[in-house]
Amino acid sequence: MTEQKKRVIESADFLKSISPFKTKVDIAIITYYNPSFLNEFKLIKKIKYSDIPPSFKNNLKSEGEFIFALAKKGKKHLFILNGHINFYNGFRMKDCSHPVYVLKELGVKRLILIDEVGHLNPRFNVGKIALIHDHINLMGDNPLIGENDNSLGTRFPDMSDPYCSELNAQTENLFIERKFKIEPSVYLGVTGPETETQAECRFYRETGADVLGYSLIPENIAAVHSNIPCLAFGMISRELVAERLKEITDAERSKNRLKAEKAFAPMLAELIK
Repeated sequence: MTEQKKRVIESADFLKSISPFKTKVDIAIITYYNPSFLNEFKLIKKIKYSDIPPSFKNNLKSEGEFIFALAKKGKKHLFILNGHINFYNGFRMKDCSHPVYVLKELGVKRLILIDEVGHLNPRFNVGKIALIHDHINLMGDNPLIGENDNSLGTRFPDMSDPYCSELNAQTENLFIERKFKIEPSVYLGVTGPETETQAECRFYRETGADVLGYSLIPENIAAVHSNIPCLAFGMISRELVAERLKEITDAERSKNRLKAEKAFAPMLAELIK
């Protein structure tokens, strides 16, 4: 057994030991820290990431918590990981992807990833929601580099359908039925945390990307590697169209993100149901 698999089992066994649920959980959400759409769920039990073994070799503690939750609509149990483990905080790529393998060990069969993003596509607007159907990895690293544990996944996973096309189609149909506008998008992953220059924004748009973020790539690669069908959404909080690029304050970005969250919340509840 590899060291990676040992760490996955250690985390999963601990979470099983404290779980308030008597049955397996099929659905999990990984999101940035404390979005307002958490109000759609009853948060039954929380535990800080830093209290879940094993510890990561990093002086920074990852802000976030593992939540045992109940969807208010549909009454489904689910896991919510409130906060990404971000590469820009100095964690290894394998640390960033670790939660996905733990979810697989816990029996999760569907994964929803949610990130805060900026839009490169000039037709998009802040305060809207991106439905991610593909990505470009420009993070300069990969969680699968190094020894592969075949019990976690195959050495060369097929990335031709990274964000499950079947789930994407079902999601698009649901949103159309509800007359809710969503932006199908290619996500570009970069390291951050600094914002982007005009030249970078022009280059990133030329690659074919619609939105940009710092968190989803290692999580999605791990989901594909471990064979968990995955959906992903971006809350668009800033504009990255080079010709219109301007400084944005944290308050403005938070306002834009909150607008997207409030619009997305009832749709997320419907999706879980």
